[in-house]
Amino acid sequence: MSAHVPAALRQRVRERASGLCEYRLLHERDDWLAFQIDHLISRKHGGRTTYSNLALACLDCNLAKGSDLGSLTRRSSVLIPFFNPRKDKWADHFRLNVHRIVPLTDIGEVTCRIMGFNSPKRLVKRQAISKAGRYPSIEALALMRE
Repeated sequence: MSAHVPAALRQRVRERASGLCEYRLLHERDDWLAFQIDHLISRKHGGRTTYSNLALACLDCNLAKGSDLGSLTRRSSVLIPFFNPRKDKWADHFRLNVHRIVPLTDIGEVTCRIMGFNSPKRLVKRQAISKAGRYPSIEALALMRE
């Protein structure tokens, strides 16, 4: 969760993310609440408030992730780290199938499950935004195709 992040650093993180939740690629203009600055490695685990350790996250993803670093896979009960937008490419771990985000790797599976990417509420939201012609956004499409 967020500790104090100086305004200038917060703005740099927002600009780098192009207004997207860096986990599920929803644009901030399509959510009710302003996105938050997430510590990839939480301060609780020694993470610092530095540009390389911060990501823009929607409230739902940030709350679901909390201070966790990863989760166990359902298949093998091995501890797997969450998707890290500073190190990982979104397209290597996920793909979009209509409105559902499909995990492609163990990293994708634990991230998708713990952060609830495909909860009924989120699927309905993506469908509505898609009908309005705003999902996926141009910024999200670029990351989905990398």
